[in-house]
Order: sequence, then C-alpha cells, then structure tokens
Amino acid sequence: MTASPENPMLSTRNLTRRFGGLIAVNDVSIDVHEHQIHAILGPNGAGKSTLINLLSGELPPSTGSIHLRQMAIHGKRAHQIARLGVGRSHQKTNIFPRLTCLQNCELAARINQGGVFSSWLSPTRARAVTDTAVETLEICGLKDRIHTLANDMSYGEQRQLQIAMVLATKPRIMLLDEPMAGMGREESHKVTKLLATLSSQYTLVLIEHDMDSVFALADVITVMVDGAVLETGPTSQIRSSEQVRDVYLGR
Repeated sequence: MTASPENPMLSTRNLTRRFGGLIAVNDVSIDVHEHQIHAILGPNGAGKSTLINLLSGELPPSTGSIHLRQMAIHGKRAHQIARLGVGRSHQKTNIFPRLTCLQNCELAARINQGGVFSSWLSPTRARAVTDTAVETLEICGLKDRIHTLANDMSYGEQRQLQIAMVLATKPRIMLLDEPMAGMGREESHKVTKLLATLSSQYTLVLIEHDMDSVFALADVITVMVDGAVLETGPTSQIRSSEQVRDVYLGR
C-alpha cells in the first residue's frame, strides 16, 4: 500500500502502554507521512522514548494499534518490524566499539540479506552487504573512517555511525531517539545537516531536546506531556502555541 495524505506511512490509534499503575503512553494517535520529519517533544517523563519503543516493537502496547502503510504491526517482535523497514537508533550510543565502522555497518546490513549466517554463506549477499555498508558510511560523512575502530572515533562520529547503521538496514522510516544527545554545537550542526539531507529519501521520527535543531528540521511536531499528546501541528504552529509555551517551555 502506497503512503499518501490519506494513507500515512506510520500511524497510531489510541496507543497506550501501562506499567502496573503507571500509564507511560496514554491514548496517543499520530500520523507520520512520507518524507516528513516528525519530531516528538516533551519534558523528561513525557513518554517519548516509550512511544519509540512501542513503534519499533521493543515494547508491546497495552491497548491501541500501530500501522505501517496500513499494515498492522502492533504485537510483532522488534526484528520482524525491522525487516518491514522500520530502523531505530537509541538514545545511548549502540555500536560495537572493537569493530571498525565498516564491520558495524555490515552487521546492520545483514538484516535485509537473510540474517547474519545466511549472508555470510552467499558470496553475492556478502558483496551486497559490503556495498551497502560503504554507501551508508559515505552518506553519513564517514568515508575516511571506514577502517577505523569505532572506539577510536569521537563521540560525534560515533553518533553518525549509529545513524549509518540504521541506514544500512534499508529502512522506509527511521526512528531516531536523541541523535544529537551530548554533542557540541559543531557536531550538532553536522548531524542536523545530515538529517535534513536524509529527509528527501526517508521518513524520520525524531526525539530531540536541541530545540534549535528541531525547529530547523521538523515539518510536524507532536508535543507530549504525562504520556499524552498535548498538541500536534506544523512547526510554525507549535512554535507559537500558547499551551506549549505554558506547559513545555515553562513560561
């Protein structure tokens, strides 16, 4: 099913996740459209990372639904959702420090080449894995670091590598949990430019606390408070929203 304004690439309806008596995500309904950067904002404890965990299959919903191009994916496991084209990065850098950049990306690329062992057994698949890994490293500005151990890279470069690993899975949509966390201004600017470039080919759901980057990148912003959606709209609407200023920006 092709995504369109009527058929969003990713949608949730009344999505809820409970942990005992705590409702971490409460009745959330959002639509994410193709080639859109949809940012999720909110204070700590708003439910943003839990929402990403639900979308990626790392947590099952208590109630509600998730659809990828109108196909129900709620209840599927994380590896199944990844193979359907949902790539995900984590808030904490999730790489293999003793492997090179190329080896990190090759491991990620094997998801769509029959898995780790199957792709090693086939020379054709093995070449495709390496080609994909090299291509994604070039896209992410790491062409000169292909054979560098991940542990020997700067923190900013490691975050770029994590994005490259997501790209290597050949996703339709990328779920990025604070890709600029802990970066300095120059590194943040570099990643902001990278994400802006990626939006021409990919759909992005972005959690980020760097407000300048969010307002520069996002087409649509959803603001969450206490697990629920406070407001969703174009960036210009959220920037000028009185209730967002009152509740989130601490006016």
